[in-house]
Amino acid sequence: MRNTVLCVIVGLMAIMANAQEFQFETASIDYGKIKQGADGVRVFEFTNIGTEPLIIKDIKSTCGCTVPKKPEKPIMPGEKGQIEVSYDTRRVGGFSKAITIISNAKASRKMLKIKGHVEKEKEKDRV
Repeated sequence: MRNTVLCVIVGLMAIMANAQEFQFETASIDYGKIKQGADGVRVFEFTNIGTEPLIIKDIKSTCGCTVPKKPEKPIMPGEKGQIEVSYDTRRVGGFSKAITIISNAKASRKMLKIKGHVEKEKEKDRV
């Protein structure tokens, strides 16, 4: 019994020592001023700087106006990955939203942010 517990502890320590880690080029995207109805898709790029495959299990946003899309396949060590975020630009006004990534990285939760201001479409711009 003692040997089993010791093996489990040593195994967990080995897994933690080889934990995956990712590094984002930026943790925040500023849309700036954007026109109502414009393309609201932006991309967060990252690199797996760990020694094991990085698996993004889930991504949660603070509201339904922000829709993140996670990579479906594991990101291998040294490889780059992307998280696509789409903001609903039909909503006029300023916004500041957070996206939480849940993964198997050393820090299992990582927060990314988007912000900007959607300007109302002018009458003459409409067709």
